[in-house]
Amino acid sequence: MDLVPRGLTNPASRLAKAAQNALEVARFGGLETGEEASPYEVVAHHPVYRLRRYFPDAPADGPRSPVVLVPPLMLSAEVYDVAPATSAVAALHRDGVDPWVVDFGAPEHEEGGLERTLSDHVLAVSDAVDRVGEAVGRDAHLAGYSQGGMFAYQTAAYRRGEGIRSVITFGSPVDTRGALPFGLPEEVVTRGAEFLAGRVLGRQAVPAWVSRTGFRMLDPVKSLRSQLDFVLQLHDREALLPRERQRRFLENEGWVAWPGPALADFVRQFVAHNRMLQGGFVIGDRLVTLADIDRPVLCFVGEVDEIAPAAGVRAVVGAAPRAEVYEVSLRAGHFGLVVGSAAKRTTWPVLAAWARWAEGDGTLPEAVHRLEQTDEPPGDGARPTALAVYGLELATGVGIGAARSMAETASRAVRTARILAGEAPEQVRRLGRLEQVRPGTRLSLGLLLDEQTRSAPDEVFVLLEGRAYSRAAVARRIDAVVRGMISIGVRQGEHVGVLMGMRPSALAAVGALNRLGAVVVLLRPDGDIARELELGGATRIVADPELAPAAAEVAPGQVFVLGGGGEERDLGVPGVHDMERIDPAAVREPEWYRPNPGRARDLAFMLFSGEGERTRVNRITNGRSALSAFGTASAAALSAADTVYSVTPIYHASGLLLGVGGAIAGGARLAMATSFEPAAYWDEVRRYGVTVATYTWTMLRDLLEAPVQPGEHHHPVRLFMGSGMPKSLWRRTIERFPPAGVLEFYASTEGDAVLVNVSGAKQGSLGRPLPGSARVAIVGYDARTGQLETGPEGFARRCADGETGMLLAEVRSETIATSAGPLRGVLKRDDAWLATDDLFRRDEDGDHWLVGHLGSLIDAGERMVPSVPIQEALGDLDAVDLAAAYGVKRRGAGQTVVVAITLRPGRSVAPADLDAALAELEPDERPEVVHVVQEIPRTTWYRLRTGPLRKAGLPAASKDRAWYRDARGGYRALTDAARRRIAAGSSRKTTREE
Repeated sequence: MDLVPRGLTNPASRLAKAAQNALEVARFGGLETGEEASPYEVVAHHPVYRLRRYFPDAPADGPRSPVVLVPPLMLSAEVYDVAPATSAVAALHRDGVDPWVVDFGAPEHEEGGLERTLSDHVLAVSDAVDRVGEAVGRDAHLAGYSQGGMFAYQTAAYRRGEGIRSVITFGSPVDTRGALPFGLPEEVVTRGAEFLAGRVLGRQAVPAWVSRTGFRMLDPVKSLRSQLDFVLQLHDREALLPRERQRRFLENEGWVAWPGPALADFVRQFVAHNRMLQGGFVIGDRLVTLADIDRPVLCFVGEVDEIAPAAGVRAVVGAAPRAEVYEVSLRAGHFGLVVGSAAKRTTWPVLAAWARWAEGDGTLPEAVHRLEQTDEPPGDGARPTALAVYGLELATGVGIGAARSMAETASRAVRTARILAGEAPEQVRRLGRLEQVRPGTRLSLGLLLDEQTRSAPDEVFVLLEGRAYSRAAVARRIDAVVRGMISIGVRQGEHVGVLMGMRPSALAAVGALNRLGAVVVLLRPDGDIARELELGGATRIVADPELAPAAAEVAPGQVFVLGGGGEERDLGVPGVHDMERIDPAAVREPEWYRPNPGRARDLAFMLFSGEGERTRVNRITNGRSALSAFGTASAAALSAADTVYSVTPIYHASGLLLGVGGAIAGGARLAMATSFEPAAYWDEVRRYGVTVATYTWTMLRDLLEAPVQPGEHHHPVRLFMGSGMPKSLWRRTIERFPPAGVLEFYASTEGDAVLVNVSGAKQGSLGRPLPGSARVAIVGYDARTGQLETGPEGFARRCADGETGMLLAEVRSETIATSAGPLRGVLKRDDAWLATDDLFRRDEDGDHWLVGHLGSLIDAGERMVPSVPIQEALGDLDAVDLAAAYGVKRRGAGQTVVVAITLRPGRSVAPADLDAALAELEPDERPEVVHVVQEIPRTTWYRLRTGPLRKAGLPAASKDRAWYRDARGGYRALTDAARRRIAAGSSRKTTREE
């Protein structure tokens, strides 16, 4: 018989056991389980990592698939071997896999560990792939959990698949914008991430306890419940032991510090700028895109994963269009994908079976299914936490409640600002700066670049030929070239010719001359160099090595070669000077030199258009270039998250003012193409992470006619911007390349008139004046006499809506340069306007539509016929590719209005199609002849050339490729008799022969 009742002894016993276990936890950090870690051997030591090979002494029972496992930065490598019951490496070994693990160690305890960059980790994983391949003699499968999976993607892209059999990820997001937290506006997350990356994270490491706390706070209720359950079961050691290793791992032992530079780069590139999805992230100085992955990809998706939502994980199917992408969906959270019952039951057996299948041995596991390119990654409103929170909360320890409060406050603030301002604050600031520009304001592209460099010197600015150059590196190169220019005698205000292709040295030369205050005369390699040099008032030429011979022919002894390195070399052209041999450090800056002295009124650039005797010069002041730069940045809403792809060279207005100027003013990256190659276009877009691409005239037609490319699917381009795109190509562009829009600009050759169609709602319209640009007016104009039409008081007559007239640009100040003086007293006494020589009409909404340039008007005898309405009407036909209207001289007076069209492959047109398309035009504005040609000639930069067509005369008679307008106004097949009558210029009639 018990002397003490059991009801009293049991609580006492439990309390004693709990106290004993609690003491052990306090002293040793946890309970001693007696479990041993899986055996491994460190086969390679590296400054950034150690390579572990698990079960190295196990007897070989046949070839095993090597799998390299990569942990995330904030967790130790033991995440793959937490406990025997849940060990990934043990499970894989049992299933015939050869497991290897990349161990980054604890950076806080490694020499230089807290100074590691993101590139250091990716290059370390790449090195591990090489070492495993050398050891086993076969390609390895590269796998990673969470950010380790992102490292796996990045490494596979960096290596372009070399040495990698397949890529496997567990809860690794690719799209960081798929589910922004708590309805938080994207710009708020972007700016917050940029602030953290630039001002906080890069300067200090994030301790392990911060990451641990942040992870707990993602689900504070679950964390609290887990701790409470542990305390309540402290008396029952046997119940606690099976999960003790896992608890200790999550509670303390598994967490390591984030190196500050690595985390800053991670947040900047993949949270703020979303470059995993868009491409164009930088490893070392190389540009990398997931689109280069061509190995099979298997991604494990957690259905209740709050850190990596399913949509963000599945986005790899769009980011890696060349890869076959498969997925396994588990009812598991983020950690449960690799540790726990779901991982033991599904993840590791499926991975082993996948490895065998990928090597041609066995069948595809039943749990694996293919993700197709056409699949729309499903959104999930129930999981609001995206990678933005994953990066930001783990870095700062912010909890769910605090983050939600901050998000709601920020969201309300942004909505209020939008209502009050009607524009994003950055756009308002840019346009406000334009309004403050006066003739004497110090302003130039060089000054704008310096401002951007001071604000973020380490940000990437120039991308070219797969390499990345920071703003600071570009600025240093420009400074060196400035000293070189000073050494050869260039002074402020001097006109200097620049004859260079698309290369970093071209940007450096233009930037250096602008910084000096010289006038940059941008010569065209395919133009009349001697004539352009004369028109530009320059005597010396700065050329690249390839164009030095052409420069030497027109300016012997005054050619200075820049680019191609500083080694001793023979340029092969006598009398040229090698600027790369100049030592910048040995050049003393003269007293007169002041960086960026240019004022808004000062002439900065001279650009050329036209051919031969019709070569025209376009004078660009600093004020005009700033207007284009800020206007482009504002209209395109450019930011640091954007990459502007400039296909046109710097000597073209689109390359200089839209590409270079827009990128500088918008703080965006500038990707420079050496040439326009449709077959390689989408590869370049993916590699650079292009979001905004420039075009000129009919350039995009070559993309539209090219076969569909893999990189074209789910592409990152949000906007094509440029000028001169025909309405028909505009329509086809947005149909072929969604969701990209078109941003069409118009800039007058003379004056500050800039129109822009921001919304893109009216295809073909040139929109409205850009804020900050000159006021415009459309006035009556007699194209026959070349005179403005005036009213009773002698002022020019303003055109009504829908009426065609001359577009005038108001002369506001001395910030423009013109070839002739302005017209005064045009609309009121003492005003000043410039005629743009372009005919426009304005619709009832205030949007402007180009009718034609004076030089393109066709003298049809009865009236002057504009070409643009004809071309747009025929372009509306689905079968028509391009259309060019021109005049062919008659035997008598005047010209015959002729239109040449090209057809899209496999299409044809009939007379009824022409009747319907041209019915919207006035009868005397319709063409007399329409004919099909194989190709319409174009200039180097894709503007249609009608000269060769005009010279060829009327087309030959044809039943199905040429038509004429008969006396009734309809179109019929062109016969020999009709052709003779039209050539003679006789009145329209239908003869019996016809």
